[in-house]
Amino acid sequence: MKIEVTLLSEQPRTFELKGRLGWAMVQLVEAGAKGVTPITRPAPRWSGYVFDLRELGIPIETIMEPHKGIYPGTLARYVLSCDAEVQLLEQEACA
Repeated sequence: MKIEVTLLSEQPRTFELKGRLGWAMVQLVEAGAKGVTPITRPAPRWSGYVFDLRELGIPIETIMEPHKGIYPGTLARYVLSCDAEVQLLEQEACA
C-alpha cells in the first residue's frame, strides 16, 4: 500500500507513506476521534508504527486505558491529533 496523507493544520503538510506505516495511518484517519487500540485494529507493532509516524511529525496522542479480563492491565489507544486526508496511490497485489 502506498498513500499520500495531508495533515490539515495551520500549515498543511503532505507525506507519502507506504507499507505498514501507510496502513497504520489509514486506520488512524478512519477511526477519527475514537482512535485505535491493538485490540480493535490488530497489528503486530502498533507502538512501533506510532513511533515512526511521530518521527515524521504526525501528531498522535496516546491514551492509556485500563482493561479487565483474565490478564487485567492497561492498553494504549492511539488518536490522531489533527484532521487528515488520505489518498491511495498504489495498492499492493497479494501473491
